[in-house]
Amino acid sequence: MKRALLVSLTIAVAAALSLQPRPAQAKDGFITLASTTSVQDSGLLTRILPLYKQATGVDVQVIALGSGKALDAARNGDADLVLVHSPAAEHQFVKEGHAASVREIAWNDFVIVGPGADPAAIKGNPDCRSALNSIWQTRSPFVSRGDRSGTDAMEKSLWQLAGFDVSNAGSWYREIGAGMAAALNAAASSDAYVLSDRGTWLSFKNRRNLDLLLEGDRYLINRYDVIELNPQLHSESKLVLAHQFADWLASPAGQQAIGSYELDGHKLFHPEADPKPHGVLERR
Repeated sequence: MKRALLVSLTIAVAAALSLQPRPAQAKDGFITLASTTSVQDSGLLTRILPLYKQATGVDVQVIALGSGKALDAARNGDADLVLVHSPAAEHQFVKEGHAASVREIAWNDFVIVGPGADPAAIKGNPDCRSALNSIWQTRSPFVSRGDRSGTDAMEKSLWQLAGFDVSNAGSWYREIGAGMAAALNAAASSDAYVLSDRGTWLSFKNRRNLDLLLEGDRYLINRYDVIELNPQLHSESKLVLAHQFADWLASPAGQQAIGSYELDGHKLFHPEADPKPHGVLERR
């Protein structure tokens, strides 16, 4: 079932949109999408944005950042639309009044990858909290993005669920302040563990000794939301175009484009309506 979080500003947005009697045309130019790095690094946007431009003539230019920084770009007026996967940061964005609507448009999951030698012996462990406990107790090298991204927020929350405060971790725990591809490269070069979204992991080529070691825990579901901006706080000049692109992402055409993106026979993202594994926790 499609989720839609509509804040009290929905009526104002609908009124603003109703003042535009015509559909957006190619002459309107482009919109700027602030997105999480995973939909860029995985190749999803490279796949679907040309399809949208072909259908509408409208170009979508991407600023790929961690989710927190992508939301900051929208706060600062540097983006017309946001595509992120960080529930806590999104909630704060809505609370501040910046969002007109939040819609889930896709999901995949997080995985823990690490050296094939697996010094913490987590391979096959179905419980990510138990696996993180093993990594902590063995002081096995772990790379953290440390970039305020949705993945970074998820990783920190998982450590908390496991009962650990990473601010007290030793030198075995390394924050790099960079995106997912950079974190995977750092883990590959240092035989370290790392939390990755599945899409970026499947598209990552420089694996060296890294293997996928843990997957399938209900805590690891990863939801992607498109957020439209409140016209009372943000320039309306591109919000009609942004609304049309958000609608396309949620439409049958957009959902089919998202769900059909595969690498080596692996689906990287599921459309929002695809059933999630049994026992998955709902978004808080």
